[in-house]
Amino acid sequence: MPELDVTQGHPPVSAVDRQIIDKLQGGFPLCERPYAAAAEQLGIDEEDLLARLRRLLDARVLTRFGPMVQVERMGGAFVLAALAVPEVRYDEVTALVNALPQVAHNYRREHALNMWFVLATEAPAGIAEAIARIERDTGLTVFAFPKEREYFVEMKLAARL
Repeated sequence: MPELDVTQGHPPVSAVDRQIIDKLQGGFPLCERPYAAAAEQLGIDEEDLLARLRRLLDARVLTRFGPMVQVERMGGAFVLAALAVPEVRYDEVTALVNALPQVAHNYRREHALNMWFVLATEAPAGIAEAIARIERDTGLTVFAFPKEREYFVEMKLAARL
């Protein structure tokens, strides 16, 4: 398994924090109190686990901690989308796009299509509505890239001790 240097550019990470990163990358308990069960497996208490996760997220050692769900199986939809945003309008358009609750995340790329984001909606019709709103609000064309095929690639990174 590849190793992840979790300290690069971040404050020191304790051995317990490294164990959290290593152990909670899959198989999170499905029970009434999953954090308590996970904490017990790690030899700490639930409050400590929650505090450590918050600190790792706040320090950006972790950028996300949560489940990966297949929104389509729940009746929803998602699509990768992109815009070609004039540089002089980039901040303005970013604010307009990010104002929509359907925007899961938004990132910049060095390309003609320089703004990429994911739209996630509760129902398939919500995608077209979100795209129409972004086009109306920005005056720019949204390029939508729906999933054609699904692949599952699991990658777990070991925190370097």
